[in-house]
Amino acid sequence: MTEMRLSHYAVREALRQIKDPITGRNLEDGGFIRQLEIDRATVRVLVTLAGASPAAAKEVEDRIREGIGKIEGVEEIQAEVRILPAQSGPQLPQAGGPQVGSQAAPAWADRIKEIRHVIAVASGKGGVGKSTVAANLAIALARQGRAVGLLDGDIYGPSQQMMMGGGQPLADQSGKIYPVETETGVKVISIGHIIDADQPVIWRGPLLMKAFEQFFSDVVWGKLDELIVDLPPGTGDIAITLCQNVPMTGAIIVTTPQDVALIDARKGLAMFKKMDVPVLGIIENMSFYECPSCHHVEHIFGKGGGERSATELGVPFLGGVPIDPAIVTGGDTGKPIVTEKPDSAAARAFNDLASKIAEQVG
Repeated sequence: MTEMRLSHYAVREALRQIKDPITGRNLEDGGFIRQLEIDRATVRVLVTLAGASPAAAKEVEDRIREGIGKIEGVEEIQAEVRILPAQSGPQLPQAGGPQVGSQAAPAWADRIKEIRHVIAVASGKGGVGKSTVAANLAIALARQGRAVGLLDGDIYGPSQQMMMGGGQPLADQSGKIYPVETETGVKVISIGHIIDADQPVIWRGPLLMKAFEQFFSDVVWGKLDELIVDLPPGTGDIAITLCQNVPMTGAIIVTTPQDVALIDARKGLAMFKKMDVPVLGIIENMSFYECPSCHHVEHIFGKGGGERSATELGVPFLGGVPIDPAIVTGGDTGKPIVTEKPDSAAARAFNDLASKIAEQVG
């Protein structure tokens, strides 16, 4: 475990030494890394550059291979640099001009006119329970009398089709898709409703973006108070596309208390700020475990990290969710804890979080 963390650190430090030819910002801190995977001695990295020439992109790719190649233990490097249109990548704010990622009219705004609020649920890394939080928040909001939809934006790793239960979406003769209306009252759509559970999604950028766009253009959501978008982990294409094309009400960052999760959560938060998307707050999942017999509280992953980060970054700390085995069981059976054990501490935490979010967005 320690070796893997050190490998990630070494690779990111190598990428920090390489600069984008347009903005002069390094690849790591500038948000240009879209994918980074380490599989034993193999490193896979995907970088996107906005407005760069093919020659400049090739030079950056060569420098990536050279820099990572110097790390002890690396045997294979799979590096790719993609060129995006000039307005698609991270940009430095200009005096008197628009801020990073801002645009006058989001391109998909006319497709979701009946949706009052679009809220992204994001995390800097996988494994923090982001999808579980998104599902239970959606149900908690619906239990307060709000019309809620849940869009599973994790095309590569969909999970809401299992967590939320329900049947299959329906389509009409014109090709419009009607989301699954679950017993909880939440409307849900996921790529997992459409493809076989065992079929991997092997799509590159254009196909990925088209599928995500169809969730807005071809899905009949109807009138909603909130559309919760469960984003994939990290700060990749899906998150950027959402922020650029949809009028966002805000984003919620999910993390766990330990430092390694908080580092990545901060990067996700910074991305939303660059894209001019308000951050509604930080939720700390798996905050603590309370023994049901003796009621002893154990902070398994550390204590107070989410709240400290929120204070340091100047965003609200919405609250924490305790560890409860019933959360896992509910996600596996399509019966989230907010509905199955509404009196549990975890369910009460989700209801409290939903109330704070509803109060913020109005």
